[in-house]
Amino acid sequence: MSAVADSSLIDSRYAAGRLLTTLALVTLGNGGMYVVAVVLPTVQAEFGVGRADASLPYTLMLVCLGLGGLWTGRMADRYGIAPVLGIGAAAVAAGYLLAALSDSIWTFGLVHGLLLGMLGSSATFAPLIADTALWWNKRRGIAVAICASGNYVAGTVWPPIVQWGIEAFGWRPTYMAMGLVCGAGIALLSLRMRLRPPQVDVAPTLSPSMTIAPDTRRPFGLPPSLAQSLLFIAGIACCVAMAMPQVHIVAYCVDLGFGAARGAEMLSLMLVCGIVSRLVSGLICDRIGGIRTLLLGSALQGVALLLFLPFDGLVPLYVISAMFGLFQGGIVPAYAIIVREHFPAQEAGARVGALVMASLFGMALGGWMSGWVFDITGSYHAAFLNGIGWNLLNLSITSFLFFRVLRRTPRAPSPA
Repeated sequence: MSAVADSSLIDSRYAAGRLLTTLALVTLGNGGMYVVAVVLPTVQAEFGVGRADASLPYTLMLVCLGLGGLWTGRMADRYGIAPVLGIGAAAVAAGYLLAALSDSIWTFGLVHGLLLGMLGSSATFAPLIADTALWWNKRRGIAVAICASGNYVAGTVWPPIVQWGIEAFGWRPTYMAMGLVCGAGIALLSLRMRLRPPQVDVAPTLSPSMTIAPDTRRPFGLPPSLAQSLLFIAGIACCVAMAMPQVHIVAYCVDLGFGAARGAEMLSLMLVCGIVSRLVSGLICDRIGGIRTLLLGSALQGVALLLFLPFDGLVPLYVISAMFGLFQGGIVPAYAIIVREHFPAQEAGARVGALVMASLFGMALGGWMSGWVFDITGSYHAAFLNGIGWNLLNLSITSFLFFRVLRRTPRAPSPA
């Protein structure tokens, strides 16, 4: 079993170096969900299937990634992050290699779901976010934001590299190279993650936004199962809303006559602004805490969704896409901070894994539901309204939890 670090390493130079290692691990382990979109047209043509069947690997990977986060999070709580990363390295390497050898879209999809999603990417996202939250007190928000940004960095770095590889060598050799590079990289970096977090064995400390330590036995003054369930529903709701622009902005631009290229540029702009949002939200979170940051992000995401309704010109859509990226990027990392502030540290991996699973389920559901609403109504305005409704559900739950925290926080005495 891995050794437990001394509490003096919290907020230390070692923690900073570990954070950079974590960022690299997330970038290496989470490329699959973006790479599969790049190879989709080539795979569709080679296997002779329709667009819906060609999209199956992405859907399977997203769902399995969420389910796998539960298992890898609990395993990290029990054995430490290093063994989880070892499994993830083997799964990522095997996943890319076996996908390159697939002879049908179904084999290709199952490999993406079970190996790259459930065992590979899941080992290098939710458990690493939970682990990062346990190494920082003073700058916990920005640390978790940097770790979570690795997912967006993967979406920025890997697609152009893979596209070049497909054009130069073909998608199968490119996938094999991805498996070797990412699998070996995760395995080597995992050697730097053998120390277990000190926070597991010491009393929780206050975040800068708190005046008293919360009772982790009754988070928000509620039974733990009820508090977790409310956060789970909130996680699904915010990401159903989030998926509307992220999944359908390209199709929306095509319907408006702007073309797919303009939509792809808006999506890229949204993603880049999402990186900025996660970092800025991390700084904000260090000052006001997790639940307030989630409330702020949910409210601003709702504003951005509302702006899509009256404005559909090319320039306004670029501006609103940038705003949407800036508003929503900090929402998912805020859940990890909330877990760290209100639940026992020993349960961080499993609980963060469950909330990441909720967010991924929400993205998968939101992407499908928005298309379903469009098919029924023939209008993306109705799909945007559907997203706004789900965002209001998230805002309602977050407001309820926020006011429970506010009511339980003692007020400072008035000066004489």
